[in-house]
Amino acid sequence: MGRLDDHSRRPAAGDTAGRKMAHEQHSVLDPGTRDDPPPRDGAEHPPPSTTPAPPSPRPARRWLLPLLVVVLLGQMAAAMVTTAVQQTPTIDEPIYVATAADYLHEHRVRLNPEHPPLGKLVIAAGVAVADPHVDAAYKGDQGKFGRHLLYESGNDPWRLMFWARLPMIVLTLLFGLVVFAFARELAGAAAGLAALALYAFSPDVIAQGSLATLDVPAAGFVLTSAWLLWRARRRPKPYVPLAGIALGAGLATKMSVLPVVPVLLGLAAWSVWRAGHEDRRGALLRAAAAAAVVAVVAMAVVWASYLVVDPRLRRSPEQSVPAVHGLKGLLVRILPFPESYRDGMRIQFGLENYPWQGFLFGHLYTGSRWYYLPAALLVKTPLGMLALWAAGAVVVVAVRRLRPAAPYVLLAPAVLLASAMTGSRDFGTRYAIFVPMFLAVAAGLVLALRWRWAPLVTGALVAFVAVSSVRTFPYYLPYSNEAFGGPAKTHLRLHDSNVDWGQDLGRLADRLRERYPGERIWLVYKGSGVPAYYGIHAADPRKVPPRQVRGLLVVSDSSVAKARGRLAALIDSSRPVDEVGHSITIYRR
Repeated sequence: MGRLDDHSRRPAAGDTAGRKMAHEQHSVLDPGTRDDPPPRDGAEHPPPSTTPAPPSPRPARRWLLPLLVVVLLGQMAAAMVTTAVQQTPTIDEPIYVATAADYLHEHRVRLNPEHPPLGKLVIAAGVAVADPHVDAAYKGDQGKFGRHLLYESGNDPWRLMFWARLPMIVLTLLFGLVVFAFARELAGAAAGLAALALYAFSPDVIAQGSLATLDVPAAGFVLTSAWLLWRARRRPKPYVPLAGIALGAGLATKMSVLPVVPVLLGLAAWSVWRAGHEDRRGALLRAAAAAAVVAVVAMAVVWASYLVVDPRLRRSPEQSVPAVHGLKGLLVRILPFPESYRDGMRIQFGLENYPWQGFLFGHLYTGSRWYYLPAALLVKTPLGMLALWAAGAVVVVAVRRLRPAAPYVLLAPAVLLASAMTGSRDFGTRYAIFVPMFLAVAAGLVLALRWRWAPLVTGALVAFVAVSSVRTFPYYLPYSNEAFGGPAKTHLRLHDSNVDWGQDLGRLADRLRERYPGERIWLVYKGSGVPAYYGIHAADPRKVPPRQVRGLLVVSDSSVAKARGRLAALIDSSRPVDEVGHSITIYRR
């Protein structure tokens, strides 16, 4: 009896664990709302409860959450791998793959100096497995060098492109775990699953994540940095430098990340300030030190990415570097980065001065329109996702316990979007790929609402997104939502990487062999692929008199959107008979 009585006086394990979980959940959701510090050694504790411990959860329930995460990421992986093996190289990919191969063989920063090395080093991990033959003596520019590597050096472009894309697919899946963890910490497991589902079914993320390009990794590293800074509110020492590493990785991937640096440095200072609420003395100094740590670590990552490629930091850009003056020139000079990085910034500023052509809602124009990216996102985002994005943004600001997270979830994408909207290249939503990443987290927070219909409505909208995404499989690049007619109509409203980035040359070759064998082919193709490699033997209809153009006229939809003069006349006098991948139209003359 004495032994039983002693046991009955001990705190029940389940009750103690319950109190600990409740305390941790409150601290994670809003660490800034607690004015009293946690109990220290020697402090009074409430008397232990003698309430019987609740039954432990069934093993099946413990495995349900990780199983659902694996299922969501598994379907995303299947969609991206299928897309990767079916698509021919897009316009930018041969440049990045050739640069990665050049890094591996020549250890120099020569090709593609307008982008830092880290993203291409990730691609290089796959290129190293493919082990292509590299003609180091080739002297063409980066575009020609990429085509030479893929099609003229004895390599298999299908195999090489798959291995180059695979590391980016893996990285995209890892960023999905960040989305899940971020939303789960803010509002629980259901919110994490909803956020992950929106991320995993996002047509834009699937399309860009399955390519050997730089947009998804740059955005994902910024998201990771924001999440780590949120965690730094409770444990600054491990998470502040980790956030600096993530920010540095973003800067070492794309220079478009630069505008968000002040935001993340400010969040680092704020997180450490809030973490020190027990002792206000020296809080300002600690906050400044945190921002400095993030900045220094980020700079170190950028320098390391260049040193990995070339320990001697030789400056040998393949293309000319323009001079930049004024405030932009001053910014380039004062940044504490390698000279090759600053060369890349000069090239980027020079590219902004080009008279690029845009296409929006059927109108071709020269220059840029500030509202292009919001309009393009409206077309290319599933309707259910748009609704949850808007609701999530309102919830994270309106709900008191979530409000401290609002700057971490909303401020970085807002600044990056505002910066991208000032750019001169209206080419696609890939320049705003951070939006579906960050707003997936915000959308999951709708489940934090104490409204009985919130789970049902959220689940229905997520299911609507899933159906819309699955219906476009495997043509994710030209996706548009149902309000704008779906993928088959996207080319009527947008162009370039929104629809037609050269990805369907292989599918075109299959279609011509299967349905139009032996017919005369006239081709206007927008992309980096080599048609003859895929068995497409065609002539350019713009180089002969119109009366000679008889047979099949095959035109990339971006070229259709921008057609003027002779090409426009040829299209107008032809009859559309087929389409390939929602990105190439076949006409008969």
